[in-house]
Amino acid sequence: MFAVIWHFWIGLILTIASVVGVVAVVGGYLKMVTAQRYPGKRARRDD
Repeated sequence: MFAVIWHFWIGLILTIASVVGVVAVVGGYLKMVTAQRYPGKRARRDD
């Protein structure tokens, strides 16, 4: 009985961690690509 409950919670935790990891990687990639395409005011130099 406890093995079923234990596996359920481990699976739930791993699923949530995987989803958060994928969202973080995709978000970081999009932020990096967007920053190169649209540089902010700090990246521009008006000499």
